[in-house]
Amino acid sequence: MPPKRHLTARRVRLGAELRKLREATGMKAREAAALLCADSVQISQIESGVAGVSPERVRRLAAHYACTDEALIEALVVMATDRTRGWWEEYRGVLPPVFLDTAEVEHHATFLREVVITHIPGLLQTADYARAVYSFMVPGLPKSELNPRVEHRMKRRAAIEGDTPTPYETIVHEFALRIRVSDRSVALAQLRQILDQIEQGNATVRVIPTDQDGFAGAGASMMYAGGPVPALDTGLRDAPTGTAFIDAEPQLKQLRTLFHRVEKAALSPTASRDLIHRVTKEL
Repeated sequence: MPPKRHLTARRVRLGAELRKLREATGMKAREAAALLCADSVQISQIESGVAGVSPERVRRLAAHYACTDEALIEALVVMATDRTRGWWEEYRGVLPPVFLDTAEVEHHATFLREVVITHIPGLLQTADYARAVYSFMVPGLPKSELNPRVEHRMKRRAAIEGDTPTPYETIVHEFALRIRVSDRSVALAQLRQILDQIEQGNATVRVIPTDQDGFAGAGASMMYAGGPVPALDTGLRDAPTGTAFIDAEPQLKQLRTLFHRVEKAALSPTASRDLIHRVTKEL
C-alpha cells in the first residue's frame, strides 16, 4: 500500500506491534520484506506507520513471525482495516498532532483510567475551565488557537458520553476541586459538571482528601487506555517533550501499579461524591 500522508496514533501503534512481533523472532527487516516480495524500505514504512498495510499482509507476517495469539492477530487486522475518519481529523493542521492522537486513543479505548492531581481531568472540564487553563499555560494565545483547543477538549467528552460510553475512572485530589482557575462561578459550574457526569453514570470519580496521610504521588498524572486485547493497551504520560504514548509492557505494568497505589489513597466513589458536594456548598 502507498505511504499515507498523515501519521495517526492507531497506524503508528499497528506498525509498532508488527515490529515487536518481528523482533521477537530475531528476523531482520530485509527477511520480512522477502516474505512479502517487498523491500526493507516498505517494511520500515509499515513499522513506522508511514505506510498502511493490508489485512492479508498482517496475517502473513503474523504467521511468519509464529504469532499464535489469535485475538491479537484479529485486533491488528481490525486496525489495518479501519478507515474511520474521526471527528478529531477536522483539527488536523489546526492543533498539534498530540491533540488528535489523544482523542483517537480515547475513541478506540475499551476503558479509560486517569489520574490528575492538580487539575480537573480534561474529559470532565467545562469550556470555561478549559479556557482558563489554556490561557494561563500559554500566555497571549490568540483566539484563533485558543478556541479550537477548547472546542476539541469539549468534543473529547464524546468518548464517555452517548449511547455506548467508554467506562471511565478518574482520581483527583481535593486541591483540584478547590483551586479556582478562574472565578467562583466557573468553579461552581465545574463542580456541578463533575456531579452531573457521576449522576449520569459517565464517570467514576474518586477523590484524595487533603488530610490523607502517606500520599506522595503529586506527580502521578497519567491516563491508561484499554485496548481490544491487553497487549494493545496504551499509556499516556506528560513528558518534557510533550505527551508520551506508552506501549511497552514493562512501562504499562508500572502505570497499572501506579494507578492502584493512587487508588488506595482515594476515598470510595460514594464518599468522593459527598466530598464534592461539600466543596460545592463551601464555595
